[in-house]
Amino acid sequence: MALTTSTQTSTQSVAKLQRNLGLWHIIVIGLAYIQPMTLLDTFGMVSRDSVGHVPTSYIFALLAVILTSISYGHMIRAYPSSGSAYTYTQKSINPSMGFMVGWSSWLDYLLSPMVNIILAVLYLEALFPVVNHWVWVISLTALMTGINLFGSKIVAYFNSWIVFVQLFIIAVFAYLIYEKLQLGVYANGTLDADKYPLWSLEPFWNEMTSVGALITGATILCFSFTGFDSLSSLAEETKDVKNTLPKAMVLTSVIAGVVFIASTYFMQTYFPSDPSIYFEAVDETQAEILLLVGGSAFQAAVLGFAIVTVMASGISAHAGVSRLMYVMGRDDVISKKIFGQIHPKLFTPVNNILIAGAIALTAGFISLETVVNLISFGALTAFSFVNISVLFRYVFRDKQFNTPKQILSYIVVPVLGFISVFLMWLEVDEVTLKVGLFWASIGFIWLGIKTAGFRKPVPQYKEEDV
Repeated sequence: MALTTSTQTSTQSVAKLQRNLGLWHIIVIGLAYIQPMTLLDTFGMVSRDSVGHVPTSYIFALLAVILTSISYGHMIRAYPSSGSAYTYTQKSINPSMGFMVGWSSWLDYLLSPMVNIILAVLYLEALFPVVNHWVWVISLTALMTGINLFGSKIVAYFNSWIVFVQLFIIAVFAYLIYEKLQLGVYANGTLDADKYPLWSLEPFWNEMTSVGALITGATILCFSFTGFDSLSSLAEETKDVKNTLPKAMVLTSVIAGVVFIASTYFMQTYFPSDPSIYFEAVDETQAEILLLVGGSAFQAAVLGFAIVTVMASGISAHAGVSRLMYVMGRDDVISKKIFGQIHPKLFTPVNNILIAGAIALTAGFISLETVVNLISFGALTAFSFVNISVLFRYVFRDKQFNTPKQILSYIVVPVLGFISVFLMWLEVDEVTLKVGLFWASIGFIWLGIKTAGFRKPVPQYKEEDV
């Protein structure tokens, strides 16, 4: 069913998302979502799990992400819709399966803004312990929601300077470590030039390297890259979407990966041994690393800015979930009157932005660990089915496997992408898996109601381009 008919002439009936985002806008939103400074938070736990090979774990994670981002690019060219994995699975495999993937992905998209609210509140409480945490939860949620109401281009402008400052801080941080290493000093004192020289392969590979340990580290780090997949939700706001968005997704992943690998090379050289030697809280190392490398003034300044960075990530996440809700509402698999509307003046899905903001308010009740674990379920579901959708669309449906290029693009890459994601499925927490499956069962029940016991077809929005 088309968006308009001869009898639908009101402004509301023709309101659509506006295509005003270029390549750099998309990359900036993706980098803000990824939040490059998270490398400081995860360094300790990954150094422990990878047995002192954080940069190599980043390489493993980056390879998995690039493979999956290429699959996203193939599907964007086939289906330039804001529905992301939901739309790709719906159109390539089956509408019912598409709904279940979209529903499960909500655990990634809908909860991602909440993570950033929780992190920002933690930082603010450390700086202003006398202020009730609800003041921060409500204020930050209102800010995040307000910026998104005025469109994705505003989100890109807001995030641009934040991304640049993050990259600048990381560069300064890496340089401070480089200076110490040049002087022959590392975190415990004098540098052991035989084992940990300034330039060597030690941080990447040595006699202690274990492939299993590297994959364990990569499983944690893969979620440092999850911002790239949210970019697919901006398809209907991107200029020349079939060329711009696939490039932006790969470039976002590569830029973030290079920053992560280069920075952690110096960090791993400076902190070469068991991280528990250097850090009291191995799972939350940002504050201690900043103090050890730059001193108390540097630590205070960067932690203050960290509040802004997590908000930038939250704003990008908020934009992504509101677009996914819009596409599912437009299909009428969830309420079209509520979720499938675009504001006639702001040209944004206002209802969805407000709903996502209301859900973010529950950050005052839920722990960070719980939210992060649930997000992993939704993200892995989306990644898995995007790779599978490439096979169904291009190989099983279009029979495009007659040339080496087609075999590489539509078989080898998605299969390797799926395998890399499957390895991470093996690391999912058991409780998270149970909660994720319970959430999926609720979606299955709703789908049964919507289709009258699966006797009616799943509703779909008809697009001429697809």
